[in-house]
Amino acid sequence: MVPTFLGDSYMTSFREMKDREYIPHGTYLKLLIGGALSLSKVLFANPSDLRKLRTIQGSEERYVRPKRSYDLPPYKEGMRCGATDEKYLRETLYCNPCAPEVVALAHHLGAFQKTDYEFAKAAFEFVKEKLDLEICGMDAVEETIRRGTGTCFHLISVFIALCRCAGIKARYKTFAMNMIQSWYDATVGSDPLVKKWYDQMGFFMMEGEGEAFIDGKWVPAHVGPTAERQAAGGVPITHFGEGSLGLWFFALPGTTMNMESIPYGLGVGSKLLKKLAPGSMERVNISIQRQNIVGKKIIEDAGGKDAYDIMARKKHKSKAPTLDLSDKKGIVFEE
Repeated sequence: MVPTFLGDSYMTSFREMKDREYIPHGTYLKLLIGGALSLSKVLFANPSDLRKLRTIQGSEERYVRPKRSYDLPPYKEGMRCGATDEKYLRETLYCNPCAPEVVALAHHLGAFQKTDYEFAKAAFEFVKEKLDLEICGMDAVEETIRRGTGTCFHLISVFIALCRCAGIKARYKTFAMNMIQSWYDATVGSDPLVKKWYDQMGFFMMEGEGEAFIDGKWVPAHVGPTAERQAAGGVPITHFGEGSLGLWFFALPGTTMNMESIPYGLGVGSKLLKKLAPGSMERVNISIQRQNIVGKKIIEDAGGKDAYDIMARKKHKSKAPTLDLSDKKGIVFEE
């Protein structure tokens, strides 16, 4: 993957890349290589499926990106950006806190007027409820804001950029995850090639959430799923300060990492899938939108988000799925 999206004023010396955590950690590198090799193996070991499934056929539904659900607030000269060159407050890959779109949105949400907690919560609620999941290639945070959709890491980057713009330290928390069965059925199960990829690995390559440093502690922000998608999955709606692990995802032991930046190489799997089997990516995105429709009806029938969340929390019992990787070779994680 080609390093990109740094401002012209940034130098990309090896020392700086290492300091800003652009260079993948050992565990991350294992996940990256393992995921890419597994996807390549699935794609090239099933050439007939690849030919059949790589594109959307004439009778199949086509993915239509949902219309952005918010207006872009105007940027005005002189708007303050609280980012500095301090760790967790500076620009990193794909995440420029001082991009005009980020600054304008941060001020719209109350930057430098609200307390750190109040602002971070407002940023969390905006990203979680106004932006939507779409499997696509990695690009700059301002592109995500203009588009209104992105992968979980696009959305996490928007949250982190907003916090850094407001002078609040923020970072990424990443892990290799095994998902709840209902989300597996709705997303992974929506395309045969993606299902084979997941089943061969036993997990998806990378997942994550954001964390903001407030009052001396790191506060989790699980911005990836909308309330509707969580309702479609039958799980509670995650709030600011509540992580996804044990509720929405389950991390493989030894794969959880905290990072200042998205490292080089993130998204290589989706790039490969888009190049070789764009129809598979489109089917997953169609399934995500169907989840939103199903979840919206569930929430309406429950009497609103709060009523649904109360009901879901009463029913939900966190139980990690059985995960057997004994026949998988090449990657072993330890505590």
